[in-house]
Amino acid sequence: MDPDRRRTLRFTIALSCALLLAGALVYTSFAGASEARSPSQLVGAAKSGQTYELTGKVQDGSIIKDGVRTTFRVRDRDGNVSVPVTYTGAVPDPFREGREVIVDVRKQGATFVGEKDSLVTKCPSKFSADEQT
Repeated sequence: MDPDRRRTLRFTIALSCALLLAGALVYTSFAGASEARSPSQLVGAAKSGQTYELTGKVQDGSIIKDGVRTTFRVRDRDGNVSVPVTYTGAVPDPFREGREVIVDVRKQGATFVGEKDSLVTKCPSKFSADEQT
């Protein structure tokens, strides 16, 4: 086989492999993505056994820690609707009442069960526009 033709064939094969790998990476990154939903969006629409990404604020007075299990309520930003969450796993240090959280949950009966190690706490901004001088 001619060396130029062999080089072209190798280049074509390498380029095809690179494109397949890039396509697989893009597919896997978007396949696992889900839209974050508030408690009011989940209350009537959540199906048992399906996984959702729940976002909202931890309701005041709702945190109960029992060993590795933490039970709390997540409420909408306006505070009208809240849902109970039972979570087992590592709880971030900034987790407390009133903080915004994101957690992957599955509906089981009337409660939402958080997937292990999926709880993320959003930290409040240290600066706001009205504090500037």
